[in-house]
Amino acid sequence: LLGMKAAVPAMKRSGGGSIVNFSSIYGIAGAGVSTAYQSTKGAVRLMTRSAALEFVGDNIRVNAICPGMFDTNLFDSSVPKDEWDALISMVPMKRFGKPHEIAYGTIFLASDESSFMTGTDLVIDGGYTCP
Repeated sequence: LLGMKAAVPAMKRSGGGSIVNFSSIYGIAGAGVSTAYQSTKGAVRLMTRSAALEFVGDNIRVNAICPGMFDTNLFDSSVPKDEWDALISMVPMKRFGKPHEIAYGTIFLASDESSFMTGTDLVIDGGYTCP
């Protein structure tokens, strides 16, 4: 919210732009832990949709990335290694994502390649949220 609040006036002055918010797979599907975290990530998705409609007339697109489980330093330090196999088993692609896979999705949403996308989520989760 604070990033959008700071960026939107400059984007309006320059004729538009693209905002990419970060949500999470846990903003889509609950996991039974960390209700506060999951609630805020769900709120990011709704804020993204609302902002997309609010700023579309200013040529500002607003989308969200919803990453799944990724092999990052934060993940490595917060999830015990003995739990990794159980987590990987829940991902249909049977692996954790790599940081560059989030980066490419973010670049796509920020670029003109996604010029007809606004108010949507790009879920990068190896199939975790598939029904």
